[in-house]
Amino acid sequence: MLDKTRQNLCTLPDVAADVKAKVAGTLQWVGMSDIEMPLCLNADTDIPATIARIRAEVSLDDEAQRGIHMSRLYLACDEVFSHESIDFTSLAKLTQIFLDTHTELSHNALIEVDFDALIRRKALVSDNSGWRSYPVTLLLVRKKNQVKHIELDFSVTYSSTCPCSAALARSLIQQNFKQSFTADNLDYETILNWIGSEQGINATPHAQRSTAHIRTILNTNCTQVPLKRYIDIVENTLKTVVQAAVKREDEQEFARLNGQNLLFCEDAARRIKHVLERQPDIEGFWLRVHHHESLHPHDATAEASSD
Repeated sequence: MLDKTRQNLCTLPDVAADVKAKVAGTLQWVGMSDIEMPLCLNADTDIPATIARIRAEVSLDDEAQRGIHMSRLYLACDEVFSHESIDFTSLAKLTQIFLDTHTELSHNALIEVDFDALIRRKALVSDNSGWRSYPVTLLLVRKKNQVKHIELDFSVTYSSTCPCSAALARSLIQQNFKQSFTADNLDYETILNWIGSEQGINATPHAQRSTAHIRTILNTNCTQVPLKRYIDIVENTLKTVVQAAVKREDEQEFARLNGQNLLFCEDAARRIKHVLERQPDIEGFWLRVHHHESLHPHDATAEASSD
């Protein structure tokens, strides 16, 4: 029975290999995207196992060859993702397997890994903690026998309070104060209670959930994924990141941080650019921030990149 199966396999047509291309030409990338694979990440913090979607591609450098061997790409991904922790070393190994299984067809290979990383985050003040999810993409490109390009892309979510709206709110509070008090009527306790009332603080600035998308080009010698390191760097420079577990004392601290870190989208983009420019292991970067406006039906955006 086994011999018969082998005979049948030998007679199955392989159009991609046996039939020449009707229109000759090389192709930069050919392969598959959205391949579903399990992911155990080797990062600088513990990341729970998750599901990844993979882009696996090689160049088609033989002008006459009709197609590549996509099943070989899939089986190579299955072998590595099913049995190894994923970092830039294992991805480099995987792209070499892509080329080894496409000898004379392909000179270049890439692997891209999309997933959501859950990271445990402490509350601002209380002893609680909770999970935060971060969209992440890893990209590794091999050209011939050398790794030429490594990327770590991620997004962080934060709160942005409008500086203009804050100034307008303060102006209304000042007007309200003038209407409520006179120079001859400035009792300390009365003013203190007034400030703590809804009647006293009659305006608040608008704020909104905002997103920063960051793409970093790392040194090709990078092995372990420095995910938490760079997320922390960006979040610490923004200061108003979205929280997980929140008690009243945490919410109050969040309000204080927002009040002391008023942000136009330009401010947020410049803060991130400034801190990324000072990271020695980052060879290049691109960033884009979106402030999902609560005042407007559209977003406010800003973009920057390394020189």
